[in-house]
Amino acid sequence: MAHAHQHHEPQGADLATAAQATLERAGEQWTSMRATVFGALAGFDKPASAYDIADAVSKSEGRRVAANSVYRILDLFVGANLARKVESANAYVANAHPDCLHDCIFLVCDSCGQTTHLDDDRITVGVRSAAEAAGFSPVRPVIEVRGRCAECSVA
Repeated sequence: MAHAHQHHEPQGADLATAAQATLERAGEQWTSMRATVFGALAGFDKPASAYDIADAVSKSEGRRVAANSVYRILDLFVGANLARKVESANAYVANAHPDCLHDCIFLVCDSCGQTTHLDDDRITVGVRSAAEAAGFSPVRPVIEVRGRCAECSVA
């Protein structure tokens, strides 16, 4: 069983290439709109709502893009592991390692909104085991820990 571990985290064009390859392996097309939405999502340094992404895409495309269209693409991205949803914020982050599937642990700062994603299979295996012991079949656990990041704690 894998525990907390480090990944090579591609950025920029390398991240988009990894996302495209992952989506195509899932049998989906990497359209120009999907590429644009992914680029906008990956450009945010904090979790972004579908409205934030729609605004960014609208500006880059020079035409209005509806949030509903972005929501559909984001749902596809979450299902294909290209993005993760921060449930409590109804916002999304690009998955920095889309070809590696883990349950999510998010550390969400209540002061600045910064969100850190952790992979620690020791914790998530325990959550899955507890759910199964209660007769529940977990599909994709998401754990969110709210508090203050190191920078905000010092300030």
